[in-house]
Amino acid sequence: PKATVLDLSCNNLISLPSDFCSLMHLVKLDLSKNRLQHLPLDFGRLVNLQHLDLLNNRLVTLPVSFAQLKNLKWLDLKDNPLDPVLAKVAGDCLDEKQCKQAAVKVLQHMKAIQSEQERQQQRKLQAEREMEKKREAEQRAKEAQERELRKREKAEEKERRRREYDAQKAAKQEMEKKTKKENVQTRKPASSSRPPQPPRHKRSWSRSVLRVLFFVLLCVLCTLAACKLTELQHQPLCVSVNTLYEDVLAALQNHKTLQNLLQQNSQQ
Repeated sequence: PKATVLDLSCNNLISLPSDFCSLMHLVKLDLSKNRLQHLPLDFGRLVNLQHLDLLNNRLVTLPVSFAQLKNLKWLDLKDNPLDPVLAKVAGDCLDEKQCKQAAVKVLQHMKAIQSEQERQQQRKLQAEREMEKKREAEQRAKEAQERELRKREKAEEKERRRREYDAQKAAKQEMEKKTKKENVQTRKPASSSRPPQPPRHKRSWSRSVLRVLFFVLLCVLCTLAACKLTELQHQPLCVSVNTLYEDVLAALQNHKTLQNLLQQNSQQ
């Protein structure tokens, strides 16, 4: 694991395992004349690498982590089916100077790609956050709309109940008025069938006459009692009174006898 120089050239290697990138002490690596189609994604962990030979492989692109090889000074990518843009950036490695330039330019290119990917990732995250905010805003708007709808439904229900109450109250009042009117109409004939009451002054006069007659009758009874039960019965006035009383009594008896006879005749 502490190796600094490794030569794996001419071995027909197709790929490298991901654990290969744990050789972080490597300074010089020769992978030329193999059949490598790609490098491990975390190849950039080899941060101490200064010399890298990838001559005559089958590489098309390099991993983005390649931009982390900040100590890379020498690079050979000849005889690989590289992407046209990467091939143009790498150029030829025919001498020491060109290989050093290839290392610098490829690092710059990969850093630009890495930055662009990071920006795209940031834009993607921003878009996702905006989309999430938009969904949250839509959810809040939907909830607010539902609350408003429930509030409006409650208000409509309250108004409907109020109208029903008012209608019931009006119907009740109308029924009471109708009942009251019927009662008034029912009482009117009874009141109209009553005999007309005499005027107030006539009733007063009749009451006065009755009082006088009652007083006279009382006086007569008192006089009669005095003439019958006291010693005054032998007085001329009492004699006249007693005689008048007996005549009236006889007349009444005769009248009663006549009534009985008439009653018997009518029955026969």
